[in-house]
Amino acid sequence: MEHGKKANERCGCRISRRGFLGAGAAAAVFTILPRHVLGGPGQKPPSEKLNIAGIGIGGQGGGDLKDMESENIVALCDVDWDKAAGCFKRYPDAKRYRDYREMLEKEKGIEAVMIATPDHHHAPAAIRAMKLGKHVYVEKPMAHTIYEARLMAQVAREMKIVSQMGNNGHAGEGLRLTYEYIHDGAIGTVREVHVWSDRPAGWWPQGIDRPTDTPPVPKNLDWNLWLGPASERPYNPAYCHFKWRGWFDFGTGALGDMAVHNADPAFFCLNLGAPDWVEAETSPVKKETYPEWQIITYHFPARGEMPPVTMKWYDGGKLPPRPEELGEGKNLDKNGILFVGEKGKMVCPGWSGEPTLLPESRMKEYPKPAKKLPRSVGHRQEWIDACKKNDPKGALAGFDYSGPFTEALLVGNLAVRLGKRIEWDSKSMKTANAPEADALINKRYREGWAV
Repeated sequence: MEHGKKANERCGCRISRRGFLGAGAAAAVFTILPRHVLGGPGQKPPSEKLNIAGIGIGGQGGGDLKDMESENIVALCDVDWDKAAGCFKRYPDAKRYRDYREMLEKEKGIEAVMIATPDHHHAPAAIRAMKLGKHVYVEKPMAHTIYEARLMAQVAREMKIVSQMGNNGHAGEGLRLTYEYIHDGAIGTVREVHVWSDRPAGWWPQGIDRPTDTPPVPKNLDWNLWLGPASERPYNPAYCHFKWRGWFDFGTGALGDMAVHNADPAFFCLNLGAPDWVEAETSPVKKETYPEWQIITYHFPARGEMPPVTMKWYDGGKLPPRPEELGEGKNLDKNGILFVGEKGKMVCPGWSGEPTLLPESRMKEYPKPAKKLPRSVGHRQEWIDACKKNDPKGALAGFDYSGPFTEALLVGNLAVRLGKRIEWDSKSMKTANAPEADALINKRYREGWAV
């Protein structure tokens, strides 16, 4: 795969300093009241509120906006207005759109954008917004492909915008306690990690073939806009809503849905960076969908004084061996992470829940470590606060962190889809032993949707 200038030109996403500055200038024309204009009693003055737009608001996005509604929700976009009806009703003064490209072009007063679309729209929406100088909050996983994650982080840095990925547990107490126990030496040096999820079984289908029937498109749905950058195909309810996660063209499977949460403590606490090789064991992989279950093994090289780490991901009902120290009658949670250290083990429930040393009697024996990390005001609030301060470092799951994290996870999907061990070179975004991976690392976009 080509990189740098040539790769950007091929994708229709050439990035120049002049382009960035021009876009930033265009975005500077906001309709904001002066600071002396007051709101009502006990309310923020309008000029102290952030002007936020929502893209993909019929599901998770509506919940995200509820955590942001102390600000001005000024525009809303969704391809299915029936599904978005509740959000429209909650914010009646917000302008309504079906196409976020049109919204971003017309609504000059937008300062920040919340994006909660299917995975394949994350980069096209976020990069458009960032090039206009708008801060972005993007639901997890950050991107659909490795290249998109790299490019999104690059654009965020160049435009000096505030970014955040929606892995909510990154702001939680559990992540901080896990870090503090590990760095206090509670379980010794960690060389082995196990991460798992109950997805996708019971949540969305995987391991299936493309449907052959072609029912009519629901009147409320703009199917062409829902497809967006993906290749054209007839509508079928097998794809949306929410069922899209299992399809290669639209989602990233259980790995993209839940490893972003459950593996976050490993990446954050152990500074894992990029893997040097990844391999996968799976159920049969169909032409267009992720398998029903997978066990993906990541190997991370030494990082300074920290030794190599092997991390295993399990989904679709697969679990790591049950730790003997867990205690009689107790089982692993449906989602979680297990750290294996040279002096002991520690388990955390999913979404960066609070850690438990094993056996649990150690929780009473081992003194709670001193606080080494600042506590968060909340995942979405820290993004809002950082936006108001124009502080790109103020959101702790910004793209400088979430980009490399997402890239590393998505190497696992290369191993799954190609059915072979991936020798990964993060610097070049290539795998020497599988040149066919280039078509998955980057992808083709339909005309009008290129990043």
